Amino acid sequence: MSVTVDGDKSVSVPPRLRRLLRGPRPESVPTVVGTACTVVGLIDVAAGVFPRFRHSRMHSLAEVLPGALGPFAAALSLSAGILLLLLAHGLKRHKRRAWRAAVVLLPAGAVAQFAYRHSIVGVLVSLTLCALLIRHRDQFRALPDPRSRWRALANFVLLGASSLALGLVIVSVHPGRVVGDPSIADRLQHVLYGLFGVEGPVDYAGRTSWTVAYSLGALGLLTAVTTIYLAFRPEHPAARLTEDDESRLRALLATHGGRDSLGHFALRRDKAVVFSPSGKAAVCYRVVSGVMLAGGDPIGDVEAWPGAIERFMDEAKAHSWTPAVMGCSERGGEVWTRETGLTALELGDEAVVDVADFSLAGRAMRNVRQMVGRIERNGYETRVRRARDIGATELERIRRAAADWRGTDTERGFSMALGRIGDPADGDCVIATAHLPGSEDGPHGDLKAVLHFVPWGRDGMSLELMRRDRSADPGMNELLIVASLQAAGKLGVKQVSLNFAMFRSALARGERLGAGPVLRCWRGLLIFLSRWFQIESLYKFNAKFRPRWEPRFMVFRSSRDLPRIGIAAMQAEGFVNFSLPRPFRPRAQRPCGHTLRTAQEH
Repeated sequence: MSVTVDGDKSVSVPPRLRRLLRGPRPESVPTVVGTACTVVGLIDVAAGVFPRFRHSRMHSLAEVLPGALGPFAAALSLSAGILLLLLAHGLKRHKRRAWRAAVVLLPAGAVAQFAYRHSIVGVLVSLTLCALLIRHRDQFRALPDPRSRWRALANFVLLGASSLALGLVIVSVHPGRVVGDPSIADRLQHVLYGLFGVEGPVDYAGRTSWTVAYSLGALGLLTAVTTIYLAFRPEHPAARLTEDDESRLRALLATHGGRDSLGHFALRRDKAVVFSPSGKAAVCYRVVSGVMLAGGDPIGDVEAWPGAIERFMDEAKAHSWTPAVMGCSERGGEVWTRETGLTALELGDEAVVDVADFSLAGRAMRNVRQMVGRIERNGYETRVRRARDIGATELERIRRAAADWRGTDTERGFSMALGRIGDPADGDCVIATAHLPGSEDGPHGDLKAVLHFVPWGRDGMSLELMRRDRSADPGMNELLIVASLQAAGKLGVKQVSLNFAMFRSALARGERLGAGPVLRCWRGLLIFLSRWFQIESLYKFNAKFRPRWEPRFMVFRSSRDLPRIGIAAMQAEGFVNFSLPRPFRPRAQRPCGHTLRTAQEH
């Protein structure tokens, strides 16, 4: 929280005083209620599925009473339980719509508990939770998350599969009432028919047949109704940068872009943005699985950063998103932690090369010098140009080559990636290419490797993409980085940011003489994980160019949020994909550019 003076300067309020002014954090009740709804949902499901679970002295009497609701109550208990399980996570996140649905479902579950299980305790638990929700309704005001109609397809697949599995359990938990000895195929067929409300091949003695039929029908109806609801409800699409937002960000970068090498990556068009009240600072972010991820430092005037950060935190609170910042600088981390009371954790180091100090001479550069010399002797040529100086035809060829050489089906990157090449608005970007004359017969002519740099203020550039033809000679990345550093002076560039090396300091300290057992174990774990995430290879690749190391940090609210933030960050970077595949799009329409600065193709 900050007090704005004259529209731009902000006076910070200490986190402890800010917490006192805002009052107690309203997290305990939604968490307790969400957990309790999970328990009640499981009880309702068990009551609707397992005959022994719902046994009571009153049950035999209730079955012969006029208007007995046994089979109907079982279906109601099963449906209410599944819906409560689906709503529990939304309740923990303070979601208003989850609260409304739970207030309706809990009394329905209480009715089913009494009518089918005749459980007074179950009724009291459901009604107590309902009363607790109504009593604390002011704590459930979070707005909906970004969503699309793909959620309906995901719901149909997941809930349909769950209904099929649960249906098999329902069909199989009445061994004493089954007529004959139906096979697994017969039971599966009975479930499939029952989900559509049609009688299957399995038969039961007494009223069990009705109980099973109503329960299967309820599962099928639940799957259909929730899918239809998700398909036809209003969409809240993921935010995108508008043209006005992008122009305002470019204006801030033109003045303050030299502060952070990741500043230009704020112009990714799959991000949203919040501005400070004065408009002199901004924070760009993307929401992934309920985590509000910001990348790098805020954009703009440092004195206006607190206003933008407060807007960011207010937006996270309004939607009950988990706030997190990936890859901010040390100065940015200090401002974030001071203004919000969040915690910072060092993620790794960014490799920055000062152009004036770079040279291939000396023993330390021997390996790079020999590799570059060998490749040049093999006939490779390099070209380093601004994007605006490359013709449209050649630019399109570079774009297609970068897409074909991507190596993965999904685009990768978030905090250190722009996600496009050759956009007319990105004329200041630098593209380095390697060519092999005489090999024009390939799909991309003589083009063999591409490096893409984005501007870093007026006199710097930051590496965004490295792609190469797999059939080209090894060392293409080293060749192009050296060529870019040697041509940087003519382009007016004084410093170049290379790849980001996660946990670089731990790797470096762990291999030194005298390193303790804890540090050595940590280094060994990182080397093991490098088989999948190239942690060690990035560090060694960057170290070849003798850079200076600038630490980068992650900012988060609580240690218990770290697993969730880690998964969301991996989703944003493209390493983990929990979404269903989208319809095929022609390659020419796919976004170009590698969105993760890695050396995996090295």
